[in-house]
Amino acid sequence: MVVMAAGAGAAMATSRPMHSVTTLITVDVRSTGSASFARRQQQQHKYEVASLSRPNLLEAAFTGLHCTDFGAFLCPRQHRFCSGISEVALQRSATHLQQSRKSRWAVVSASSGQTESKKILLMGGTRFIGIYLARLLVEAGHEVTMFTRGKAAITQQLADESDKDYAEFSGKVKHIQGDRLDFEGLKSKLSGTGFEAVYDINGREAVEVEPILEALPNIKQYIFCSSAGVYLKSDLLPHFEVDAVDPKSRHKGKLDTESLLQKKGVPWTSIRPVYIYGPLNYNPVEEWFFHRLKVGRPIPVPNSGLQVTQLGHVKDLAKAFVSVLQNPVAIGEVYNISGSKYVTFDGIARACAKAAGFATPEIVHYNPKEFDFGKKKAFPLRDQHFFTSIEKAQKDLGWAPEFGLVDGLADSYNLDFGRGTFRKAADFSTDDMILEKLGIKVAVAA
Repeated sequence: MVVMAAGAGAAMATSRPMHSVTTLITVDVRSTGSASFARRQQQQHKYEVASLSRPNLLEAAFTGLHCTDFGAFLCPRQHRFCSGISEVALQRSATHLQQSRKSRWAVVSASSGQTESKKILLMGGTRFIGIYLARLLVEAGHEVTMFTRGKAAITQQLADESDKDYAEFSGKVKHIQGDRLDFEGLKSKLSGTGFEAVYDINGREAVEVEPILEALPNIKQYIFCSSAGVYLKSDLLPHFEVDAVDPKSRHKGKLDTESLLQKKGVPWTSIRPVYIYGPLNYNPVEEWFFHRLKVGRPIPVPNSGLQVTQLGHVKDLAKAFVSVLQNPVAIGEVYNISGSKYVTFDGIARACAKAAGFATPEIVHYNPKEFDFGKKKAFPLRDQHFFTSIEKAQKDLGWAPEFGLVDGLADSYNLDFGRGTFRKAADFSTDDMILEKLGIKVAVAA
């Protein structure tokens, strides 16, 4: 799917119908074989073609060469045949190079479909993503060791987990205590451990990764948790893995880490989530809405509320992380991971209410430029269109999100906030500023 975003909440009308003879299309070179080449290009190639017909023929003829036309706002993606594309030879060449590189670790048996048990190091893992990832890895028969500072419990029982299942899981997880910012200490603790794969969930800067690579020179795969926040803001959405990145992003350290892994020749895979939600979420995404719904307050949403974004459930993310392990197709690749549908800001408020069993909320809109909130955040999401394509992960990995937005939010509410647990207490101070300026009074419960 390709969207042309014309500003917050502004739906773009197309001047050309999707079946028109002449249509501006975007040709993306992104496939198992061509992604590395396409990333180096850091751009999409646009062509004006005179004939678009024979649906899906292009994809059948040239694996991984996708044609996506610009239809109406949030239109379904359409595959079209187009002639005279000079990238075909480049794509074939890139395919050969990519497959050669990936053959370094072809450990998956095509005949049996079984993966080997691996000795896995999990950097971090006690707060959110790692809690679910560690369980899946243990269930798959891998030996999992967490490297943490030891300030939090290494494992914790989930709300829907039986005592027996928790005891079985926690008894299999090993632990190394240390500070990853103590580089010499980190190398000392990891040297000679023989870890075959690393899941780096909490890495922020490339300098934090180098000591791990030095201590584990024979690592078979380094799986890194990056962020979709690295993409350069664009009017053309969704973001694909080959899109331009923002060198000034606050996630620049994650970009630097991806570059380091590539430079070092380490078999690596990077996962770029969008907004993550689910039970135990320490970022106030759904929790922000639940706090307001619980007490029946109006929900202040910036500008039109029609800004389009994307949320992905943490359990789906954990499964995506597992799907790249020992997967030769994933070596040297970046994958966007999130939910299958996009949603507006107003839609999130209504979805949270429906998921938690609250009445349809009163949503009020405001102009953020009219307020000075200081260092406080008045809304938990970035005030812009922000969403990605997850097609590459679906195609390469056979992965697909299992949670729809409402049932995923219900899972989060029922196993966390609905039980009276949350990470951050409610703060309605910025809400009160907005409501006062709008002349809206809030009834205070006695």
